[in-house]
Amino acid sequence: MEQLIELFRRLLLLTDTSYIRYLYDKIDWSARMIGIVGPRGVGKTTMLLQRIKLNHSLDDTLFINADDLYFAEHRLFDLASDFYKNGGRHLFIDEVHKYSEWSKELKMIYDYYPDFQIIFTGSSILDIYKGNADLSRRALSYYLPGLSFREYLNLSYGMQLPAYSLEDILSHKIEFPETKLLQKSEMRKVIVIELSYKGFS
Repeated sequence: MEQLIELFRRLLLLTDTSYIRYLYDKIDWSARMIGIVGPRGVGKTTMLLQRIKLNHSLDDTLFINADDLYFAEHRLFDLASDFYKNGGRHLFIDEVHKYSEWSKELKMIYDYYPDFQIIFTGSSILDIYKGNADLSRRALSYYLPGLSFREYLNLSYGMQLPAYSLEDILSHKIEFPETKLLQKSEMRKVIVIELSYKGFS
């Protein structure tokens, strides 16, 4: 486990918290079991590490990748048990679907350690329901999609465009003060280029 802790702390040092995706504020982080699913590369791992860096003590928190070679010879349940006995209370598991018996062992951890929190990422919400043990009644599930165009503008150009519902937009209940920047012909060209090359359509 020492090597896992060392790798975790190294990743945490490299984690940037200057930009946090919108889903972060919508998650009920107090829930005992949380699943964050979505395509590869959308920021699930970063979100877990940001949560730890901003809100958790390293004394009772551990981040692991279920695809680590450590789990070729060790069980996830045994790791959680040892961590709990040593004061651990928050276990963050990345790419949980890479571990063959993940749903069964997460259920066991949840049932045997009621004051232990598990937060995991996976590739698909269907995995939560199709696993050997049904976690749908235990885990709060959240879906993290790819970067939206609004998020892209905020991240790339330092804008602060808030998220609005389609209903609000269609009913003209909102204003976009920062979109005055987009009226400039140079900015319009930049956005057209970015749309072409970044996959926004």
